[in-house]
Amino acid sequence: MTTITQPTYQQTVKERRSIRVYNPEVKIEKQEMMELLEEASLAPSSLNLQPWRFLVIDSEEGKGKLKELAKFNQRQVDTSAAVIAVFVDMNSSDTTQEIYDLAVEKGVMPADVRDRQVPMIKNMLNDIPREDMRAMNFIDAGLVSMQIMLSAQSRGYATNPIGGFEKAKIAEAFGLEKERFEPVMLISIGQAAEDGYQSVRLPIQDLAKWV
Repeated sequence: MTTITQPTYQQTVKERRSIRVYNPEVKIEKQEMMELLEEASLAPSSLNLQPWRFLVIDSEEGKGKLKELAKFNQRQVDTSAAVIAVFVDMNSSDTTQEIYDLAVEKGVMPADVRDRQVPMIKNMLNDIPREDMRAMNFIDAGLVSMQIMLSAQSRGYATNPIGGFEKAKIAEAFGLEKERFEPVMLISIGQAAEDGYQSVRLPIQDLAKWV
């Protein structure tokens, strides 16, 4: 298990690189991966519905299946400790009651607030077109994906977000219901075996406006 050295926030965000080649000898234990994903899942989400779902692909069998679906990203699949497939659950509204019951159980929400909000949320979501719900879920999945990469960086691991894979096939390939679970991205993770390229960003004064 990699020791957490508690880098500063500035170090974490400034030192992150997209790494495509990893040390294949370095694995990530399931417990540490769970802790990493728990940290990432502290990301905000619309109505706190947490629509993200994770498929951690770290076995030879799983990677072999993934390689057929990510043919332009073979190095990441082959050498990484794991590839995390981030999906959104288009039925995530079904867990509204569970989430708000847990909030009451943990003492962070009064029961009367839950009892008002849950019916209101369910009614509102019933009227949202699927494409609007999909757009909302994808924003939330983007937030959690970035936190996966930052959590990994703080633990001494490197990552690479991958959009080039066969999105229409991946759910069914891994036994997930295609219409329910929509893929967002893949994130390879492991110990870097290369430095990665330092990239540049446009000046903030060209991107931000004060009014």
